[in-house]
Amino acid sequence: MRIIGLISGTSLDAIDVCAADLVLDDGMVTLTPLGHDERPWPPALRHRLLAALPPAPVTMADICQLDTEIGHAFADAAVWAIEHLAEGRADLVASHGQNVFHWIENGRARGTLQLGQPAFIAERTGLPVISDFRAADIAAGGQGAPLASTLDALWLAGDTPRAALNLGGIANITVVGNDGLTAFDTGPANCLMDLEAVRQTAGAQSSDLDGRIASTGAIRPDLLARLRAELYFALPPPKSTGRELFDASFVPRHTAELPPVSDADLMRTLLELTATTVADACRRADVTQVVASGGGVRNPALMAALAAHLAPITLTTAEAEGLPSAGKEAYLFALLGFLTWHGLPGTVSGATGSHTPRILGRLSPGHAPLRLPDPAPSPTRLRIGRIPRVASRP
Repeated sequence: MRIIGLISGTSLDAIDVCAADLVLDDGMVTLTPLGHDERPWPPALRHRLLAALPPAPVTMADICQLDTEIGHAFADAAVWAIEHLAEGRADLVASHGQNVFHWIENGRARGTLQLGQPAFIAERTGLPVISDFRAADIAAGGQGAPLASTLDALWLAGDTPRAALNLGGIANITVVGNDGLTAFDTGPANCLMDLEAVRQTAGAQSSDLDGRIASTGAIRPDLLARLRAELYFALPPPKSTGRELFDASFVPRHTAELPPVSDADLMRTLLELTATTVADACRRADVTQVVASGGGVRNPALMAALAAHLAPITLTTAEAEGLPSAGKEAYLFALLGFLTWHGLPGTVSGATGSHTPRILGRLSPGHAPLRLPDPAPSPTRLRIGRIPRVASRP
């Protein structure tokens, strides 16, 4: 099948899009990347979306309008991907949408909400769309995250325990080893630094580009200790989190009553928070290698801090394993869509806290009658095809 994968992560920096050919044969899934890119959000929509995230109050009208407008934005991205990445044809669209709320209560995931009405994607492309991937896992007792564990388990299977690390708005790891699989959110990756970049630059930057602000600052031990005292970091996996906890009020709560913290020192301390909490989680998992992906890989200051705290554990990027780090999450949802279409579970037992793997998502028909294949045997390995190309922007 040729599948378009779509996601916007917790950083809300862009809509990640990819096209991939997928084949299942004798327990092996071969995913051949055809290309990936980032499609910019319409500025007004991104502003409205950021303004609606926790802890902001919103109305049902806000939710309805955002669901519709995000659906149109994802439809635009899908149409672009079919033309520019998939040579004008595709069989299916797999859309994660935009996560806006992940309901955690007493350590248990109770519900989740991703916006981006799939009917608009199906109408624009004429293709069936699979969306709402997280809810079935939560209904089965899982955390609904991180779903990257499904790709990671197939991709990094081997004799040596390794961790796949995603540095999006939130950081998550999948530990793949001989004694099973563990996957969980470690805490913030970029989300707190992104919020600070917006504040410190009066909106001129949505992130600390190349870690330039952090690189001019020093770590404030008093603030770092306060940040690391957040109870989430001490919870055992499986666990998941999001902007509901690490929101715009998180940093001001922890800087209150401290001596003034300069902007550069604050950014450097937030970077250290990410590096130390990720490294702590990886060391506890006793891995020999960490394979990183996501937007945080483009921040050399963050990668240098991570490498220092992980040593002697080896830090590398997804490219070394044949998968582009910037496009990994979009390719993940292409894979999950492929599994759902073939009647296969999209989670691995125990990875998200559920020991009952479920077929994920809901299906929105396209313009043609649906003809689903007979369920196939579950795959045990993932092979990456040729090196992907990055599309040129029009």
